[in-house]
Amino acid sequence: MVTEVGGDHNGGHRIRWWSRGGAVGLGDNDEAYDALDPNGNITIKWDIISWTPDGYVAVVTMYNFQQYRHIQAPGWTLGWTWAKKEVIWSMMGAQATEQGDCSKYKGNLPHCCKKDPTVVDLLPGTPYNQQIANCCKGGVISSWVQDPSNAASSFQVSVGAAGTTNKTVRVPKNFTLKAPGPGYTCGPAKVGKPTKFVSQDGRRRTQAMMTWNVTCTYSQFLAQKTPTCCVSISSFYNDTIVPCPTCTCGCQNNGTQPGSCVNPDMPHLASVVSDHGKNNYAPLVQCTSHMCPIRVHWHVKLNYKDYWRVKVTITNFNYRMNYTLWNLVVQHPNFDNLTQLFSFNYKPLTPYQDINDTAMLWGVKFYNDLLMQAGPLGNVQSELLFQKDKSTFTFEKGWAFPRRIYFNGDNCVMPPPDAYPYLPNASSRTDISLLVLVITLLSSVAFHFVYV
Repeated sequence: MVTEVGGDHNGGHRIRWWSRGGAVGLGDNDEAYDALDPNGNITIKWDIISWTPDGYVAVVTMYNFQQYRHIQAPGWTLGWTWAKKEVIWSMMGAQATEQGDCSKYKGNLPHCCKKDPTVVDLLPGTPYNQQIANCCKGGVISSWVQDPSNAASSFQVSVGAAGTTNKTVRVPKNFTLKAPGPGYTCGPAKVGKPTKFVSQDGRRRTQAMMTWNVTCTYSQFLAQKTPTCCVSISSFYNDTIVPCPTCTCGCQNNGTQPGSCVNPDMPHLASVVSDHGKNNYAPLVQCTSHMCPIRVHWHVKLNYKDYWRVKVTITNFNYRMNYTLWNLVVQHPNFDNLTQLFSFNYKPLTPYQDINDTAMLWGVKFYNDLLMQAGPLGNVQSELLFQKDKSTFTFEKGWAFPRRIYFNGDNCVMPPPDAYPYLPNASSRTDISLLVLVITLLSSVAFHFVYV
């Protein structure tokens, strides 16, 4: 069992216990709050741009306002429930996964007749006459900090059997967003101020007939019952390598669950991995003591007079996943004096405004922005050079190690603080103190006997 501590709404502490049976502790509504990205959400805007004889045409856009949490392959899935008996006549930039029962229609059939349609993005390479702006990326949406130009996804939908005025149209209900699994909770659609659109030359503005907004927030504990990543640490001043806690993301249960992990030394490894199916995105991990798909290793590498150096390595143990657009968020008090970064991109995050202790790191495009699946190439690494602040810098009591690490927006489990590598001189001082105490006691006893 691993205990995890995090911040709460009031700047205090939130405690949650990870165990093999899942997470227990506070309610999931509280867990949707992210102290490092307090305003992060995905906002869905539904803009009615024109009326039709039996309904309307709308442009639906999802904006990812989360700083470091993105939607990766196989992409988003959006669902809702119609308020009346609406149907989807046609779509551009996306498609409904099922047509449903359209038997009452003659001639032209609607694209979807389901009461609760499920919509997915179209793939790259879709013909231009089926595209609109910000569509057709396979459901992948970048985070706001990492790539704001690709932090939105749109599609157009023509709705029939609906209202044809602002007073007769009805807002859909029960919005659901999967990315690609659970984790997001969407609030009710609320009618808002109509969106204004600016022409390409910037000289004309048009306005939506009606606009409603839906806000979706993420909870890691709704997304999965166990953690998805862990942190190991080491340092130049101690030979101890502190591993990820045992059974962090699960335990090896090949007796009761054969095939739960893969031994990298087994013969015919490639065929064993491929047999598990290409469309199955559940992690198939390499057999380790921690059983996590991702491990982040923080190594305190060198100490200079005015600087100190850290090496960060991210290792992928998942045989089913290439992590595109991966990112890492690290919290450490010395990020206010980060001097140089090698082979990663960097941007400071300041959720507490004046306190600069949180960094977002991600790969360099076409170089290491793809974290390959488990194997010899399944890692990326970089080194960070920090300038020392003489008033705060120390190697004692684990100060040199990060306070918190996120991978792709999920909080990684840290080793327990009492396992951190200690300074050798701290041990020496303790031994000397004990020796002095023993000598003092022996001298007192000897003096007592001589005096007697």
